Amino acid sequence: MKSIYKINALLLLLVTVIISCTKDDLAFKEFLKDGEMVYPGRVANIITRPGNLRTALWWNPSPDPSVTKYVVYWNNNGDSVVVNSTTHNPLDTVKVTIPNLKEYTYTFTVYSYDAQGHKSIPIEARNVRVFGPLYQSGLLNRPYNATNPYVVNSNGSVQLNFNMPDTINVNTIVRYTNTLGASTDKVLLPKDTALTLADYKAGTDILYKSSYIPGKGSLDLFTVSDFSTFPKIFTYVLCDRSLFAEVRLPGDAPTYESGTSISKLWDGSVGPQGYPNIFHSAGNSGMPHVITFDLGKVYTNLSRIEETGRDCCNNPDRFEVWGTADLTNATTTLSASNSGWPAEATSKGWTLLKDITRSDDGKNAFTSELDNGGKPIRYIRIRIKHVTTGDGNYSNMSEIRFWNKQ
Repeated sequence: MKSIYKINALLLLLVTVIISCTKDDLAFKEFLKDGEMVYPGRVANIITRPGNLRTALWWNPSPDPSVTKYVVYWNNNGDSVVVNSTTHNPLDTVKVTIPNLKEYTYTFTVYSYDAQGHKSIPIEARNVRVFGPLYQSGLLNRPYNATNPYVVNSNGSVQLNFNMPDTINVNTIVRYTNTLGASTDKVLLPKDTALTLADYKAGTDILYKSSYIPGKGSLDLFTVSDFSTFPKIFTYVLCDRSLFAEVRLPGDAPTYESGTSISKLWDGSVGPQGYPNIFHSAGNSGMPHVITFDLGKVYTNLSRIEETGRDCCNNPDRFEVWGTADLTNATTTLSASNSGWPAEATSKGWTLLKDITRSDDGKNAFTSELDNGGKPIRYIRIRIKHVTTGDGNYSNMSEIRFWNKQ
Protein backbone atom coordinates (compact mmCIF):
# COMPACT_ATOMS: atom_id res chain seq x y z
CA MET A 1 0.00 0.00 0.00
CA LYS A 2 2.86 2.41 0.93
CA SER A 3 4.52 1.76 -2.46
CA ILE A 4 1.32 2.67 -4.29
CA TYR A 5 1.30 6.05 -2.46
CA LYS A 6 4.90 6.69 -3.39
CA ILE A 7 4.24 6.02 -7.04
CA ASN A 8 1.20 8.24 -7.02
CA ALA A 9 3.22 11.05 -5.36
CA LEU A 10 5.93 10.85 -7.97
CA LEU A 11 3.36 11.00 -10.77
CA LEU A 12 1.79 14.06 -9.18
CA LEU A 13 5.18 15.84 -8.92
CA LEU A 14 5.96 15.08 -12.53
CA VAL A 15 2.63 16.47 -13.68
CA THR A 16 3.19 19.59 -11.61
CA VAL A 17 6.64 20.24 -13.17
CA ILE A 18 5.29 19.76 -16.67
CA ILE A 19 2.37 22.10 -16.02
CA SER A 20 4.72 24.76 -14.52
CA CYS A 21 6.80 25.11 -17.75
CA THR A 22 6.04 28.38 -19.62
CA LYS A 23 6.78 29.86 -23.02
CA ASP A 24 9.51 32.13 -21.47
CA ASP A 25 11.40 29.14 -20.20
CA LEU A 26 11.31 27.60 -23.62
CA ALA A 27 12.62 30.90 -25.14
CA PHE A 28 15.56 31.04 -22.65
CA LYS A 29 16.50 27.48 -23.57
CA GLU A 30 16.45 28.46 -27.22
CA PHE A 31 18.77 31.46 -26.42
CA LEU A 32 21.27 29.20 -24.70
CA LYS A 33 21.23 26.51 -27.33
CA ASP A 34 24.71 27.65 -28.54
CA GLY A 35 26.13 27.95 -25.02
CA GLU A 36 26.48 30.79 -22.50
CA MET A 37 27.83 34.27 -23.47
CA VAL A 38 31.55 34.65 -22.57
CA TYR A 39 33.09 38.04 -21.76
CA PRO A 40 36.87 38.10 -21.18
CA GLY A 41 38.06 40.47 -18.46
CA ARG A 42 38.55 44.04 -19.64
CA VAL A 43 41.50 46.35 -19.02
CA ALA A 44 41.55 49.01 -16.28
CA ASN A 45 42.74 52.58 -15.70
CA ILE A 46 43.28 53.64 -19.29
CA ILE A 47 45.18 56.93 -19.69
CA THR A 48 46.53 58.80 -22.73
CA ARG A 49 49.76 60.64 -23.50
CA PRO A 50 49.62 63.52 -26.04
CA GLY A 51 52.04 63.77 -28.93
CA ASN A 52 52.83 65.33 -32.27
CA LEU A 53 50.37 63.71 -34.73
CA ARG A 54 50.39 60.66 -32.49
CA THR A 55 49.21 59.56 -29.08
CA ALA A 56 49.92 56.78 -26.58
CA LEU A 57 47.48 54.70 -24.54
CA TRP A 58 48.52 53.12 -21.26
CA TRP A 59 46.40 50.68 -19.22
CA ASN A 60 46.62 47.99 -16.61
CA PRO A 61 46.16 44.57 -18.24
CA SER A 62 43.22 42.29 -17.64
CA PRO A 63 43.85 39.76 -14.87
CA ASP A 64 41.87 37.22 -16.91
CA PRO A 65 44.39 34.51 -17.98
CA SER A 66 42.28 33.70 -21.05
CA VAL A 67 43.02 37.09 -22.63
CA THR A 68 45.47 36.76 -25.52
CA LYS A 69 45.30 40.18 -27.11
CA TYR A 70 43.84 43.69 -27.01
CA VAL A 71 42.45 45.63 -29.95
CA VAL A 72 42.27 49.44 -29.95
CA TYR A 73 39.71 50.98 -32.32
CA TRP A 74 39.22 54.59 -33.43
CA ASN A 75 37.59 56.53 -36.26
CA ASN A 76 34.28 54.74 -35.59
CA ASN A 77 36.10 51.41 -35.64
CA GLY A 78 37.52 52.23 -39.06
CA ASP A 79 41.09 51.96 -37.77
CA SER A 80 42.58 49.62 -35.24
CA VAL A 81 45.78 48.27 -33.78
CA VAL A 82 46.39 44.88 -32.10
CA VAL A 83 48.43 44.54 -28.92
CA ASN A 84 49.43 41.06 -27.77
CA SER A 85 48.81 40.21 -24.13
CA THR A 86 52.08 39.33 -22.40
CA THR A 87 51.07 39.76 -18.76
CA HIS A 88 47.99 39.40 -16.61
CA ASN A 89 49.37 41.21 -13.59
CA PRO A 90 47.04 44.15 -12.96
CA LEU A 91 49.94 46.12 -11.53
CA ASP A 92 51.78 46.07 -14.86
CA THR A 93 51.25 48.64 -17.63
CA VAL A 94 50.52 47.97 -21.27
CA LYS A 95 51.72 50.76 -23.55
CA VAL A 96 50.84 51.34 -27.19
CA THR A 97 51.71 54.31 -29.40
CA ILE A 98 49.40 55.15 -32.29
CA PRO A 99 51.17 57.13 -35.05
CA ASN A 100 50.10 58.91 -38.23
CA LEU A 101 47.07 60.64 -36.73
CA LYS A 102 45.55 63.95 -37.71
CA GLU A 103 45.40 67.03 -35.51
CA TYR A 104 42.00 66.18 -34.10
CA THR A 105 40.11 64.96 -31.03
CA TYR A 106 39.57 61.20 -30.94
CA THR A 107 37.76 58.49 -28.99
CA PHE A 108 39.68 55.23 -28.59
CA THR A 109 37.95 51.96 -27.62
CA VAL A 110 39.86 49.02 -26.14
CA TYR A 111 38.60 45.39 -26.16
CA SER A 112 40.19 42.30 -24.60
CA TYR A 113 40.03 39.08 -26.66
CA ASP A 114 40.53 35.45 -25.75
CA ALA A 115 41.77 32.69 -28.04
CA GLN A 116 38.22 31.83 -29.15
CA GLY A 117 37.59 35.37 -30.32
CA HIS A 118 35.33 36.37 -27.44
CA LYS A 119 35.67 40.07 -26.65
CA SER A 120 35.27 41.97 -23.45
CA ILE A 121 33.02 44.82 -22.51
CA PRO A 122 34.71 47.89 -24.07
CA ILE A 123 36.53 50.64 -22.22
CA GLU A 124 36.84 54.06 -23.87
CA ALA A 125 39.29 56.94 -23.79
CA ARG A 126 37.30 59.96 -24.90
CA ASN A 127 38.25 63.48 -25.98
CA VAL A 128 41.84 62.51 -26.72
CA ARG A 129 43.42 65.53 -28.39
CA VAL A 130 46.17 64.98 -30.93
CA PHE A 131 48.45 67.98 -31.49
CA GLY A 132 50.33 69.13 -34.58
CA PRO A 133 51.28 72.13 -36.75
CA LEU A 134 48.25 74.22 -35.77
CA TYR A 135 49.11 73.91 -32.10
CA GLN A 136 52.75 74.66 -32.79
CA SER A 137 51.92 77.77 -34.82
CA GLY A 138 50.16 79.27 -31.82
CA LEU A 139 53.14 78.96 -29.49
CA LEU A 140 55.13 82.05 -28.52
CA ASN A 141 58.65 82.37 -27.20
CA ARG A 142 58.96 82.96 -23.49
CA PRO A 143 58.76 86.72 -22.82
CA TYR A 144 61.73 88.63 -21.47
CA ASN A 145 61.40 91.11 -18.63
CA ALA A 146 60.49 94.27 -20.53
CA THR A 147 61.08 96.48 -17.46
CA ASN A 148 64.59 95.22 -16.85
CA PRO A 149 65.63 92.98 -19.74
CA TYR A 150 69.31 92.70 -18.82
CA VAL A 151 72.06 93.68 -16.42
CA VAL A 152 75.66 94.28 -17.49
CA ASN A 153 77.86 93.14 -14.60
CA SER A 154 81.11 94.77 -13.57
CA ASN A 155 83.06 91.71 -14.70
CA GLY A 156 81.72 92.07 -18.23
CA SER A 157 79.17 89.28 -18.03
CA VAL A 158 75.56 89.89 -19.00
CA GLN A 159 72.50 88.70 -17.12
CA LEU A 160 69.37 88.18 -19.23
CA ASN A 161 66.08 88.53 -17.38
CA PHE A 162 62.89 86.67 -18.37
CA ASN A 163 59.35 86.51 -17.03
CA MET A 164 57.98 83.35 -15.48
CA PRO A 165 56.89 80.95 -18.24
CA ASP A 166 53.70 79.00 -18.80
CA THR A 167 53.51 75.74 -16.87
CA ILE A 168 53.89 73.79 -20.11
CA ASN A 169 57.25 75.42 -20.94
CA VAL A 170 60.12 72.93 -21.01
CA ASN A 171 63.11 75.09 -21.90
CA THR A 172 64.30 78.13 -23.82
CA ILE A 173 67.40 78.00 -26.00
CA VAL A 174 69.44 81.23 -25.88
CA ARG A 175 71.81 81.61 -28.82
CA TYR A 176 74.54 84.27 -28.76
CA THR A 177 78.01 85.05 -30.08
CA ASN A 178 80.81 84.60 -27.58
CA THR A 179 83.96 86.69 -27.28
CA LEU A 180 85.76 84.33 -29.68
CA GLY A 181 83.13 84.98 -32.34
CA ALA A 182 81.55 81.52 -32.09
CA SER A 183 77.81 80.88 -31.94
CA THR A 184 76.89 79.43 -28.55
CA ASP A 185 73.66 77.94 -27.14
CA LYS A 186 72.63 77.94 -23.50
CA VAL A 187 69.46 76.55 -21.93
CA LEU A 188 67.15 78.56 -19.71
CA LEU A 189 65.07 76.22 -17.56
CA PRO A 190 61.45 76.99 -16.62
CA LYS A 191 62.32 77.39 -12.94
CA ASP A 192 64.87 80.12 -13.70
CA THR A 193 64.11 83.74 -14.56
CA ALA A 194 67.69 84.77 -15.35
CA LEU A 195 70.56 83.44 -17.43
CA THR A 196 74.12 84.78 -17.23
CA LEU A 197 76.37 84.92 -20.29
CA ALA A 198 79.95 85.12 -19.07
CA ASP A 199 81.51 85.36 -22.54
CA TYR A 200 79.01 87.47 -24.50
CA LYS A 201 80.46 89.57 -27.33
CA ALA A 202 79.11 93.09 -26.87
CA GLY A 203 76.89 94.43 -29.60
CA THR A 204 76.01 91.10 -31.19
CA ASP A 205 72.48 89.74 -31.43
CA ILE A 206 71.03 87.41 -28.84
CA LEU A 207 68.32 85.04 -30.07
CA TYR A 208 66.00 82.79 -28.10
CA LYS A 209 63.46 80.06 -28.85
CA SER A 210 61.19 78.16 -26.47
CA SER A 211 59.85 74.60 -26.36
CA TYR A 212 56.64 73.36 -24.77
CA ILE A 213 54.66 70.21 -24.09
CA PRO A 214 50.88 70.18 -24.61
CA GLY A 215 50.27 68.22 -21.42
CA LYS A 216 51.67 65.98 -18.72
CA GLY A 217 53.53 62.96 -20.05
CA SER A 218 53.71 64.34 -23.59
CA LEU A 219 55.52 62.14 -26.08
CA ASP A 220 56.97 65.10 -27.96
CA LEU A 221 58.29 68.63 -27.53
CA PHE A 222 56.79 71.44 -29.57
CA THR A 223 59.23 74.24 -30.39
CA VAL A 224 58.35 77.71 -31.61
CA SER A 225 59.15 77.92 -35.31
CA ASP A 226 61.39 81.00 -35.23
CA PHE A 227 63.90 82.59 -32.92
CA SER A 228 63.05 85.94 -31.34
CA THR A 229 65.67 88.66 -30.90
CA PHE A 230 66.52 89.81 -27.40
CA PRO A 231 66.83 93.58 -26.85
CA LYS A 232 70.21 95.00 -27.75
CA ILE A 233 72.58 94.83 -24.82
CA PHE A 234 74.86 97.74 -25.58
CA THR A 235 74.07 101.43 -25.32
CA TYR A 236 75.59 104.41 -27.07
CA VAL A 237 77.11 107.00 -24.75
CA LEU A 238 77.81 110.44 -26.19
CA CYS A 239 81.46 111.38 -25.92
CA ASP A 240 82.10 114.41 -23.73
CA ARG A 241 82.86 117.19 -26.20
CA SER A 242 84.15 119.45 -23.45
CA LEU A 243 87.27 117.25 -23.54
CA PHE A 244 87.85 117.71 -27.28
CA ALA A 245 90.91 119.70 -28.34
CA GLU A 246 92.57 120.80 -31.58
CA VAL A 247 95.65 118.95 -32.78
CA ARG A 248 97.69 119.97 -35.78
CA LEU A 249 99.92 117.38 -37.41
CA PRO A 250 102.28 118.00 -40.33
CA GLY A 251 100.32 118.01 -43.56
CA ASP A 252 97.00 118.98 -41.95
CA ALA A 253 94.85 121.52 -43.80
CA PRO A 254 95.02 125.08 -42.44
CA THR A 255 91.86 126.98 -41.57
CA TYR A 256 90.41 129.93 -43.45
CA GLU A 257 90.84 132.17 -40.41
CA SER A 258 91.18 131.79 -36.65
CA GLY A 259 87.43 132.22 -36.19
CA THR A 260 86.71 129.17 -38.36
CA SER A 261 89.00 126.76 -36.55
CA ILE A 262 88.42 123.04 -35.99
CA SER A 263 87.07 123.77 -32.49
CA LYS A 264 83.90 125.12 -34.13
CA LEU A 265 82.97 121.48 -34.64
CA TRP A 266 82.24 121.03 -30.90
CA ASP A 267 81.09 124.49 -29.85
CA GLY A 268 77.62 123.21 -28.94
CA SER A 269 75.68 124.72 -31.83
CA VAL A 270 72.83 122.66 -33.27
CA GLY A 271 72.01 122.17 -36.92
CA PRO A 272 73.70 123.59 -40.04
CA GLN A 273 75.46 126.86 -39.22
CA GLY A 274 76.50 129.82 -41.35
CA TYR A 275 79.80 131.60 -41.65
CA PRO A 276 81.75 132.23 -39.43
CA ASN A 277 80.26 129.76 -36.96
CA ILE A 278 81.73 126.83 -38.89
CA PHE A 279 84.93 125.00 -39.60
CA HIS A 280 86.27 126.39 -42.85
CA SER A 281 89.45 125.12 -44.47
CA ALA A 282 91.90 127.50 -46.15
CA GLY A 283 91.91 128.24 -49.87
CA ASN A 284 95.12 126.30 -50.45
CA SER A 285 94.10 123.07 -48.74
CA GLY A 286 93.89 120.96 -51.86
CA MET A 287 91.69 117.90 -52.10
CA PRO A 288 91.75 115.48 -50.36
CA HIS A 289 92.89 117.16 -47.16
CA VAL A 290 93.08 116.12 -43.51
CA ILE A 291 92.19 117.64 -40.14
CA THR A 292 93.11 116.14 -36.73
CA PHE A 293 91.71 116.54 -33.20
CA ASP A 294 91.80 114.93 -29.76
CA LEU A 295 88.73 113.36 -28.11
CA GLY A 296 90.35 114.01 -24.73
CA LYS A 297 90.33 110.40 -23.52
CA VAL A 298 90.67 106.86 -24.83
CA TYR A 299 87.45 105.14 -25.88
CA THR A 300 87.48 101.37 -26.05
CA ASN A 301 84.47 101.04 -28.35
CA LEU A 302 84.12 104.22 -30.37
CA SER A 303 81.23 103.27 -32.58
CA ARG A 304 79.27 106.17 -34.04
CA ILE A 305 79.83 109.56 -35.66
CA GLU A 306 77.41 112.33 -36.51
CA GLU A 307 78.56 115.02 -38.93
CA THR A 308 76.61 118.20 -39.76
CA GLY A 309 77.47 120.37 -42.75
CA ARG A 310 77.31 124.10 -43.40
CA ASP A 311 73.98 125.75 -44.21
CA CYS A 312 74.96 126.36 -47.80
CA CYS A 313 78.00 124.89 -49.47
CA ASN A 314 81.30 123.00 -49.58
CA ASN A 315 79.91 120.22 -47.40
CA PRO A 316 81.87 116.95 -47.41
CA ASP A 317 80.01 114.16 -49.18
CA ARG A 318 82.93 111.71 -49.29
CA PHE A 319 85.28 111.49 -46.36
CA GLU A 320 87.19 108.97 -44.25
CA VAL A 321 87.31 108.76 -40.47
CA TRP A 322 90.58 107.51 -38.98
CA GLY A 323 91.51 106.90 -35.35
CA THR A 324 94.39 105.93 -33.09
CA ALA A 325 95.05 105.77 -29.36
CA ASP A 326 98.54 107.29 -29.46
CA LEU A 327 100.20 109.96 -31.60
CA THR A 328 103.70 108.62 -31.03
CA ASN A 329 105.16 107.99 -34.49
CA ALA A 330 101.71 108.62 -35.97
CA THR A 331 102.75 111.45 -38.29
CA THR A 332 102.32 110.78 -42.00
CA THR A 333 104.73 112.22 -44.54
CA LEU A 334 102.69 111.88 -47.71
CA SER A 335 100.18 114.50 -48.79
CA ALA A 336 96.59 113.52 -48.02
CA SER A 337 95.94 113.80 -51.77
CA ASN A 338 98.49 111.06 -52.45
CA SER A 339 96.92 107.69 -53.24
CA GLY A 340 99.45 106.06 -50.93
CA TRP A 341 98.33 108.06 -47.91
CA PRO A 342 95.86 105.44 -46.53
CA ALA A 343 98.51 102.73 -46.57
CA GLU A 344 101.01 105.00 -44.84
CA ALA A 345 98.42 106.02 -42.23
CA THR A 346 97.74 102.36 -41.51
CA SER A 347 101.45 101.68 -41.12
CA LYS A 348 101.63 104.54 -38.63
CA GLY A 349 99.02 102.96 -36.39
CA TRP A 350 95.88 104.67 -37.68
CA THR A 351 92.71 102.60 -38.10
CA LEU A 352 90.16 103.39 -40.81
CA LEU A 353 86.94 103.65 -38.81
CA LYS A 354 84.68 104.44 -41.75
CA ASP A 355 84.73 105.51 -45.38
CA ILE A 356 81.58 107.63 -45.63
CA THR A 357 79.64 108.68 -48.70
CA ARG A 358 76.68 111.04 -48.43
CA SER A 359 74.14 111.22 -51.25
CA ASP A 360 72.37 114.36 -50.03
CA ASP A 361 73.44 118.02 -49.98
CA GLY A 362 75.57 117.40 -46.89
CA LYS A 363 73.82 119.97 -44.70
CA ASN A 364 71.88 118.05 -42.10
CA ALA A 365 73.23 115.78 -39.39
CA PHE A 366 74.36 112.47 -40.87
CA THR A 367 75.02 109.48 -38.60
CA SER A 368 77.19 106.51 -39.44
CA GLU A 369 78.41 103.48 -37.52
CA LEU A 370 82.15 103.12 -37.02
CA ASP A 371 84.24 99.96 -36.93
CA ASN A 372 87.15 100.41 -34.57
CA GLY A 373 88.38 96.88 -35.17
CA GLY A 374 88.42 96.33 -31.43
CA LYS A 375 91.09 98.98 -30.95
CA PRO A 376 91.04 101.85 -28.44
CA ILE A 377 90.69 105.31 -30.00
CA ARG A 378 91.54 108.81 -28.76
CA TYR A 379 92.75 110.84 -31.74
CA ILE A 380 90.69 111.40 -34.89
CA ARG A 381 91.72 112.34 -38.41
CA ILE A 382 89.09 113.30 -40.98
CA ARG A 383 90.31 112.90 -44.56
CA ILE A 384 87.95 114.93 -46.73
CA LYS A 385 87.99 113.60 -50.30
CA HIS A 386 85.16 115.51 -51.96
CA VAL A 387 82.62 118.24 -51.23
CA THR A 388 79.13 118.74 -52.68
CA THR A 389 80.20 121.75 -54.74
CA GLY A 390 83.16 119.93 -56.24
CA ASP A 391 85.52 122.64 -54.95
CA GLY A 392 89.19 121.60 -54.93
CA ASN A 393 90.23 123.42 -51.73
CA TYR A 394 87.43 124.43 -49.40
CA SER A 395 85.50 122.23 -47.01
CA ASN A 396 82.99 123.42 -44.43
CA MET A 397 81.36 121.65 -41.47
CA SER A 398 79.24 122.82 -38.55
CA GLU A 399 79.33 120.01 -35.97
CA ILE A 400 80.80 116.59 -35.17
CA ARG A 401 79.71 114.24 -32.40
CA PHE A 402 80.94 110.78 -31.39
CA TRP A 403 79.47 107.95 -29.32
CA ASN A 404 81.12 105.13 -27.45
CA LYS A 405 79.24 101.85 -27.40
CA GLN A 406 78.92 100.27 -23.97
